[in-house]
Amino acid sequence: MLQLQRSGTPTCEEARAATKLSGEACGALINLSGRRRFTSQRIVLYSVLASLGDAQALDTAREALTLFRDAHIALMDGKGELPGVFCEELREACFGTLRGDEHIWNFIRLAERILDAMQANYRQAPALLEELVQSATPMLAILNRITAIYEEQSKRYALQVKKQLRGIMSDIETIAKQARMVAFNAQIVAARAGEAGREFSVVASVLSGITGEIDGLVREALNGSAA
Repeated sequence: MLQLQRSGTPTCEEARAATKLSGEACGALINLSGRRRFTSQRIVLYSVLASLGDAQALDTAREALTLFRDAHIALMDGKGELPGVFCEELREACFGTLRGDEHIWNFIRLAERILDAMQANYRQAPALLEELVQSATPMLAILNRITAIYEEQSKRYALQVKKQLRGIMSDIETIAKQARMVAFNAQIVAARAGEAGREFSVVASVLSGITGEIDGLVREALNGSAA
């Protein structure tokens, strides 16, 4: 997990570069964060259904809790290409004023207590369930806030990639223009050389055609990056 300090904390752009965050990773982060939102509500719903006597609801609630916990751990600590908490906005939301990580783990522990109490038919199960139901809306608000940060970072990443692509295409366009000028000059020299320059003229014509194709590809790429 990338450790970020309040003093000299890197910007999100610097942190993304340090962790080599990819478009695929951005999508995975958003999906995992969305999974936390969905499963948090699923835990509450099936806990309520279990309290009403639904025989399968308890197992479903436990499965949802496992998915919720695993998604949170992956988002906080990183997993595979996932960077963990990779920028200050996330750090603030998870460990700062919002205390997202603390509230999420409290929710996990409360859900575990409730499911264990229901399975064992403990008397405190109804009171614990009421506490879980009351925590559902505040928890969803926290998860929505964190998911919005991932979505914003993904948009910034996409914009950065577009800028990089435009820079690369501009460089290629410059090279193609230079090659086209060389081909033009070569055709002039070949024409002056007469019969001796015929084969050279053919090569120059091919080069000119290639640079024309490059121009077309560059225009397509630039139009796509501006979309």
